[in-house]
Amino acid sequence: MDLGKFLLNSTSLAVGGTFIVVVAYYMVRNDVMRYLSSRKNNAIPTDDKNNLLNLRLQAHERMIIFVDRINPANLLLRLHQQGIEVGALQVMALNEIKTEFQHNITQQLYIEAATWNAVLKLKDDTIAMVNNAVKNLPAEASGRELSKKVLNYMSEIEENPYELAIGLIKQDIHKLF
Repeated sequence: MDLGKFLLNSTSLAVGGTFIVVVAYYMVRNDVMRYLSSRKNNAIPTDDKNNLLNLRLQAHERMIIFVDRINPANLLLRLHQQGIEVGALQVMALNEIKTEFQHNITQQLYIEAATWNAVLKLKDDTIAMVNNAVKNLPAEASGRELSKKVLNYMSEIEENPYELAIGLIKQDIHKLF
């Protein structure tokens, strides 16, 4: 093959290829720019990030309040009335726990799944603790005896699960910053 003809063909292919690339660039440039600007606009605005952070902080606050309110030391003291029977105190305690939980159920959207599961287990364990304490008491027992039984059980536990749950919630809060 002739060297001159080879160089002429190579040059014409290079010029033609360059022309095609330049034309293609100008044809898709606007589409690429539009795509990149739309991606930038889809980012969460700073105000929305701040609102989300506030919602998450409020959810953690609500979970700490919930854990504190279902802690038997606080729950039974708050619900105790002079002369209340064990069955009545049990019903009041269970209703209080369930009502508090229903009031805070949406907070699971804003906290870690593991933390939510720990709070859920704590609620279930608290209900089971109250129910188990009632099983071992006579039907005519007073609410005071139920309170004593539950609080004695709580004092025997090596690590307070309510304090552990609050600690877990606090760890989640620190992850936000």
